Amino acid sequence: MRQKYIAGNWKMNKTKGEALELAKGLVAALKDGKNKYLIAPSFTNLDAVAQVVKGSNIRLGAQNMSTDESGAHTGEVSVLMLKDLGVETVILGHSERRTIYKEDDAMINKKVKLALQHGLEVILCIGELLEEREAGKAEAVCKAQTEKGLAGLSKEDMKNVVIAYEPVWAIGTGKTATPEDAQAIHAYVRDVLASLFDKEVADATIIQYGGSMNAGNAKDLLAQKDIDGGLIGGAALKVDSFEAICKAY
Repeated sequence: MRQKYIAGNWKMNKTKGEALELAKGLVAALKDGKNKYLIAPSFTNLDAVAQVVKGSNIRLGAQNMSTDESGAHTGEVSVLMLKDLGVETVILGHSERRTIYKEDDAMINKKVKLALQHGLEVILCIGELLEEREAGKAEAVCKAQTEKGLAGLSKEDMKNVVIAYEPVWAIGTGKTATPEDAQAIHAYVRDVLASLFDKEVADATIIQYGGSMNAGNAKDLLAQKDIDGGLIGGAALKVDSFEAICKAY
């Protein structure tokens, strides 16, 4: 049975002091938790937060990384730097990276391969825009992003890959896909994984929901057969709201 996996993406929030306070609160609140947990602070807070979560049941994640290990890439952060800080997981292909910063599937796939090559777990984000859903293209978009994001990966690689379905229209808007709608896409993506690899890989892969999950809707979403956790944004910025989601199932 797949383990529930709750990940907090802090995005561009929290000063160093605020990040330390939140991390310490979460370590205390989740110390007896039975699920898998992750927090992903901003790059500037990774080193400090790493010291807080070390030895706890909370994984340290990064929100992005470069396509290259080193070199003339002003403003970028490499996989080697992340590993040096104790990062275990990296979030790639987030809708904000795709829509605002124009990262395409080929770039994301390059990052996925590099992260896996260096032993990091990858959370690969996929999801459709509102106009794509309204045009009946949600499944096609998710299929294409999954196939292109995972291109060239082996069944062994997939042991370190998590998929996060995040309908773009439900991120930071307060809108949430119904549990039934979210379940339908999750089940569809699992079928895509089975066609790319095999049923064993599909059944083992954790697929998180990442569209405005909060303390109020987490229980119903997490009760769905193919929803294995959440990639949490705003609700991950306070101990009580993130703890409530983590303990909702």
